[in-house]
Amino acid sequence: VFLSLQLFGTIVWILVASTQVPLPLLQGWVMFVAVTAWFLSIVFLCVFLFDYANRISVNWNQADFIFHGATFVFYFGAFLLQAATTSLHHFPRKFNSTTQERILSGREYNISIAASV
Repeated sequence: VFLSLQLFGTIVWILVASTQVPLPLLQGWVMFVAVTAWFLSIVFLCVFLFDYANRISVNWNQADFIFHGATFVFYFGAFLLQAATTSLHHFPRKFNSTTQERILSGREYNISIAASV
């Protein structure tokens, strides 16, 4: 389970980082969630890998449930923000401009869809 979190967190991290960031506040939160969940899942993995779970007196079932519940809530919020950013692709980058430059190009739109999923 932890390896899948690391894998998908890394993919989201790469996909969001590879696009131009038209709305830094929204996509900054997506990056924060992806990087933080990735880091915490590595910490959790190391706790079990190096057998600290037997040395620390904690209810690990409850800790695992809380961790995955919180990760779900934050990733769902990040999904909503990334999807909202993706849905704005047809708006012009500058509202006063006469050029037809969009917030997201076709390539960035596809990458943003992949990051949302």
